[in-house]
Amino acid sequence: MNKVLRNGWIWLVLLFLYAPILILAFYSFTSATMIGTVREFSVDNYVTLFTTPELVEMIIGTLLLALGVAFLSTVLGTMGAIGSYYSHKKVRGAIELSNQIPVVNADVVTGFSVCILMIAFFHIRKDTFIPLVIGQTTLCVPFVYLSVMPRLKKMDHSLYEAALDLGCTPAMAIWRVTIPHLIPGITSGFMTAITLSLDDYFIATYTKPATFNTISTYVVNATRGSQTQIKTALWALSTIIFLVVVAYVGGKNLIGAKKSKKA
Repeated sequence: MNKVLRNGWIWLVLLFLYAPILILAFYSFTSATMIGTVREFSVDNYVTLFTTPELVEMIIGTLLLALGVAFLSTVLGTMGAIGSYYSHKKVRGAIELSNQIPVVNADVVTGFSVCILMIAFFHIRKDTFIPLVIGQTTLCVPFVYLSVMPRLKKMDHSLYEAALDLGCTPAMAIWRVTIPHLIPGITSGFMTAITLSLDDYFIATYTKPATFNTISTYVVNATRGSQTQIKTALWALSTIIFLVVVAYVGGKNLIGAKKSKKA
């Protein structure tokens, strides 16, 4: 009886988490204009999504921004983790403490601070992408750091020292020995940075150019308007993003299970 109750509670929690997404996915394949009104099956929302220039431009721009921010964040976060790990204990503690601040800090504070810093102090115009990229990179770097650091702690550092004994410079030893061991953490940090960039709303709102929209800012603005066709097309976009995430997580777990089985 306890097992049944425990499993039932788990399924109830999962249903609470995923039911709204599944309902949205269901309605994205109908011609309904609002949730609650079931109509015939239709793929018009997906056709609208991929044939409306405004939506296509917004999606491509958001993806390019996410990839660029993820690349910068991965480089900076990985370098920071390696530098912190090989630093003196007090220096490492200070770096880890400062790394936790952007994680705990509210996104709206980060976005507003970056906006003031870029415009008031550095006089960088807001119609460029520099404040937006810097703001989202500030958000993502700490999470890459947190993804890479556990891999560093599990690594056998005698390999690094052996590489130095065999004639490698410190930089070469890090590139040829340390980095390959950190690939899982780096990959995880890269994907986390992409997710955070796609999901970010507050930083993008304060720092983006007026003529540019990310998925999050576009969705919020669209829900305030009266373009029903655009709103329902965004149901299709949400479904696609959800399916891509499910495919990535499922594939990653499957590959990990196969590797564990071989080991």
